[in-house]
Amino acid sequence: MLPRSLGSAARRLGLAAAASTRACASSATAARRLWPQSDGEESGNDELPPTPHTPPEPEERWRGRPRHGEHRRDLSFVTKASRDHSGLTRQLLDFQHDTIEEVGSEHDPFMGLKARFMDFKRRNYVENFSNYQSLAEQQTPKFMVVACADSRVCPTGILGFQPGEAFTVRNVANLVPPYEHGGSETSAALEFAVNTLEVENVLVVGHSRCGGIQALMSMKDDSTSGFIKNWVSIGKSARLSTEAAAGNLGFEMQCRHCEKESINSSLLNLLTYPWIEKRVNEGTLNLHGGYYNFIDCTFEKWTLVYRQGLEGGSKYAIKNRSTWS
Repeated sequence: MLPRSLGSAARRLGLAAAASTRACASSATAARRLWPQSDGEESGNDELPPTPHTPPEPEERWRGRPRHGEHRRDLSFVTKASRDHSGLTRQLLDFQHDTIEEVGSEHDPFMGLKARFMDFKRRNYVENFSNYQSLAEQQTPKFMVVACADSRVCPTGILGFQPGEAFTVRNVANLVPPYEHGGSETSAALEFAVNTLEVENVLVVGHSRCGGIQALMSMKDDSTSGFIKNWVSIGKSARLSTEAAAGNLGFEMQCRHCEKESINSSLLNLLTYPWIEKRVNEGTLNLHGGYYNFIDCTFEKWTLVYRQGLEGGSKYAIKNRSTWS
């Protein structure tokens, strides 16, 4: 059950919303049917007064339905969420120190997360308090990581990154759009990590059985557009390369080939950002690819070399390739 203070605040917000709606929809007379409250003053009663000559009903009887004299339409407006989030933020600030015991907490999925958080606080935060105090002042990560949003692929868990070591962005299929693609959360994260945090390494991590790559490989060019199709289309060049190199293989093997091909495609897309190319040429930034196979728990890692006049006439090469198993 909510504390009385929180319940009162919620009811006052509901009444204010209902009053505003009736004032705009009908007339000032309809608006005056609400119990008025003056600014900066709290009333001793948080509910609507009973209609004259009508005894008040117990709260249990009328909760969820209109009182006598009210129209059901009014409650429908109260339950609709407003896009103005300032009210919600004020509630969080007002009640941030309250502890609310929720009914049915044994079925609450957050109970397990709470236990993990408290364990983290005892075992990690408290024991490394000075480090966390330093991180509160600034962050100086060495890595910028682009990883997939897949729930099975957490770069922190796989590679053991500690707080402050890796600035991370995750998206469907761990794709890096080219500079010409325009703004996105991935390009914004790259801009901040490279230009502001001045990371020394960008690591793009792909993985086995990626649903985003499967969507890319099975995508029909004439199919209806959607958010997923529009996003994974960034990897279309990787799909074309895969079809040319592994088109004679089964679909699963083509997807596995494309999972790695798309990583290299993203590494090349990184070089379309002028400030990334500049730092790579200066030797202050390195670009790396990584592939996590959660079927047999192996990790492949390689580094992209980019400079003019490489052997064979190409600007690109792979070095320091290794497999951790």
